Amino acid sequence: MISWASNLFVAVIGLAGGLAVGSGLVALLIVLDLIPRLAQIANGYRLSFWFESAVICGSLYWTFADFMDWKLRLPSNWFLSGAGLIDGMFVGMLAAALTEVMNVLPILAKRMNLSDYMLALVMAMMLGKTAGSLFDWLWFQW
Repeated sequence: MISWASNLFVAVIGLAGGLAVGSGLVALLIVLDLIPRLAQIANGYRLSFWFESAVICGSLYWTFADFMDWKLRLPSNWFLSGAGLIDGMFVGMLAAALTEVMNVLPILAKRMNLSDYMLALVMAMMLGKTAGSLFDWLWFQW
């Protein structure tokens, strides 16, 4: 009887945690308007269904892969490079969406009279982030 109750308790806690994390992700995607903004940038309003489906399928796939302990038999260097590139693209889009929603760049450009240099400002931020990441991964971590 105790084993059954403890298993039920763990299942309820797991379900509650999953609902909390899933709700947080959905709220983040809605607040940041990530998928509509991505469709706007890609000129793919009619393809927004595919953007939404990709997020859902990716979430489901990696949930099952985690729960069922799936292993991919790929050369680790190639797989990790590709996965790191895709992860970096997602984090970059998320950071750009957060920056855009908070209107950080327009306010910064207006207050510092940098409106004419907006492209250079964005490129400097991007290159600085890339250089800092490469420094951390390739030199500092070792």
